[in-house]
Amino acid sequence: MFFKEAIDRKLASWVDAIRQKANLPVTVKLWNGHQYALGEFDRPAITLTVREASALPLLLTPSLANLGEAYVQEKIDFEGKLQDIISVGYRLADTALGGDSRFGRIARHFSHSKEDDKEAIHYHYDVSNDFYKLWLDPNMVYSCAYFEHGNEDLATAQIRKIDHILTKIQVQPGERLLDIGCGWGALVLRAAERFGARCVGITLSQNQFDLATERVRAAGLQDRIEIRLQDYRDVSGTFDRITSVGMCEHVGRKNLPAYFAKIRELLTDDGVAMNHGITSTDVNSGETALGGGDFIDKYVFPHGELPHVSLVLSTMQEGGLEAFDVENLRRHYAHTLGIWSANFEAQSETIRATVGEKRYRIWRVYLMGCAHAFEVDDVAIYQVICRKAGRSATTLPWSRRYIYDTP
Repeated sequence: MFFKEAIDRKLASWVDAIRQKANLPVTVKLWNGHQYALGEFDRPAITLTVREASALPLLLTPSLANLGEAYVQEKIDFEGKLQDIISVGYRLADTALGGDSRFGRIARHFSHSKEDDKEAIHYHYDVSNDFYKLWLDPNMVYSCAYFEHGNEDLATAQIRKIDHILTKIQVQPGERLLDIGCGWGALVLRAAERFGARCVGITLSQNQFDLATERVRAAGLQDRIEIRLQDYRDVSGTFDRITSVGMCEHVGRKNLPAYFAKIRELLTDDGVAMNHGITSTDVNSGETALGGGDFIDKYVFPHGELPHVSLVLSTMQEGGLEAFDVENLRRHYAHTLGIWSANFEAQSETIRATVGEKRYRIWRVYLMGCAHAFEVDDVAIYQVICRKAGRSATTLPWSRRYIYDTP
């Protein structure tokens, strides 16, 4: 009885603090029928149902990691629009924990051995090809799309992103192109078909390798595209153009100088490379605050490390590369993730049947949570075009017009 009364007092105190500081349009329903309002409202935007007492410690310390953990473990449920749920989750975490240094933007580091990286890639990308097909575009491009006007459908915007990249690095017919982290092969297929390049795509995901190889064969492009199950550290030879889309997040901040040095080693003297990667908006390369990074590392993206764009540029130079074009695509990724999340919601029953309730819940909050993070500038994404450092200034373009004038 004493323990129950103590919990009731603590919960009531917590509710009062949230009401005073945040005034959230949320009703909390407990397993025993008790209800609490976290703000003043006529009708709640969100109803949070606490299904068992074991959820209370997670709720009373409502970091994004704890809220996500409780949801994934089916200890709590939400009713309301998913976008509102994520927004309220951020506000709840910030209100309760915003001043707590334990939930700040910590920069963690992982070993990133070849074996560790292979296991991390396997965990994230080898969920199943059928899973990704349910909410990606038909070409299965799992990276930020490019919305030139903002009203394109996802399939169109993903093709435009690939063309935007290949135009930026000025791919010419017959040139050798290396795509590091090639996914299911969309970029190398486009580079070979439309731009006439001879391509090598590498991945550590068996599922991606199998499907990308199948797609190359179906397109009749075996003579121009080779898909390899290979670590970037094991690639040899030289390439005229190198693309790295969504790869540097897997490399590790401490390994970035060696990563860019490897790209320099693989580039021809007049070659051009592009790094397209998610970045931290913390100048010290700290992860997403309020426990968001903890949740992602545990459930979605093991061993991921986001550098600030300044670290990308400095380590690129340290690796012997000169950056000459930098573009922020944060708005594009917020929109891309919003579309992915809507697709995911529309396929919710099929996704549950495909991967189970737990993984469905993980990815449901992950996709919309990331959309919110890009929207509010918690994370960003940059495309950086580079080449070997020390070359003559006369070999640089005068302007960026060539990127947009090319038909």
